[in-house]
Amino acid sequence: MAGGHLAALFQPLELLMIGGAAGGAFFVGNSGKTIKATLKALPGVLKGAKYTQDSYMELMALLYELLGKIRKEGLMSIEGDVENPHESPLFAKYPAVLNDHHVIDFICDYLRIMVSGNLNAMEVENLMDVEIETHHHEALVPSHAIAKLGDGMPAFGIVAAVMGVVHTMESVGLPPAELGILIAHALVGTFLGILLAYGFVGPLAGLLEQKADESTKMFQTIKVVLLANLNGYAPAMSVEFGRKVLLSTERPTFLEMEAFVKQKR
Repeated sequence: MAGGHLAALFQPLELLMIGGAAGGAFFVGNSGKTIKATLKALPGVLKGAKYTQDSYMELMALLYELLGKIRKEGLMSIEGDVENPHESPLFAKYPAVLNDHHVIDFICDYLRIMVSGNLNAMEVENLMDVEIETHHHEALVPSHAIAKLGDGMPAFGIVAAVMGVVHTMESVGLPPAELGILIAHALVGTFLGILLAYGFVGPLAGLLEQKADESTKMFQTIKVVLLANLNGYAPAMSVEFGRKVLLSTERPTFLEMEAFVKQKR
C-alpha cells in the first residue's frame, strides 16, 4: 500500500542469521528441563482453552460426589477411590477430570491426607498454597523462556543488519542503485528482528502465561471446596464456595450447577 514490494522483505540469509542466533541462544541459555517443558508447551498454544465451563462443572460434580460419600459413609469409604482413581467407578463418571493427571493427583493427595492425617484446615491450606505456588512457577517456565528469547530478537536483527552493512561497505565501488539495494537488504534485518520480537515471539510468551494462569484456577477451585468441607460445610455448600472462585466466563449459574450434579448422580 505504501508503494513498495513485499518481495524485498524476503531475505533468507537475514532470516537464517536471526533464526539461527535465536535458536542457539535458546538452547545455550536454558537447562534441558526448561527446553523440554517449552517444546512440550508450544503445540498446545494454538488449541482452545483446556479448562472450560464443562471442565469445571465436571470437577465440582466429582468433588460433590466424593464429599457426599464421605458425609454418608465416613472418610474411610473413599480410600479405595483415591488410591486407584483410574479403577474407581466414581472417578470414571468424570473422564474430563480423570484424564488430567495433575488435577487427579492433587485431589487424591489431599483426600488421602484427610483420610489418614490429623492436619487441621489451616495446615492443609498452607500446604495447598505451597503446592499451587510451585505448580504455577513450573507452568510459567516456558513463557519466561520464550519472553527472554523475544527480548533478544531485536538485537539479533541488528547483528544481521550490521553484517549487511559490512558487506555494503566492501562494495562501495558499485553504482548508487546497486548500493541502495544492499543497504535495503541490511535494514531488513533490523525490521525482521523487531517485527518477530513484538509481533510474534512476545505475544506467544503472553499466551503461554495465560494458559499457565488457567491451569492454576483449577487447583484453586479444588482447594476452596476441600477447605470448606474441612471447616464443616455440607457438600452442596462446599461446591458453591468453589463455584464462586471461578471467573465469570467459566462460572456456571447455581441452577446450572445443581442440574448438572443431579444428572451425574
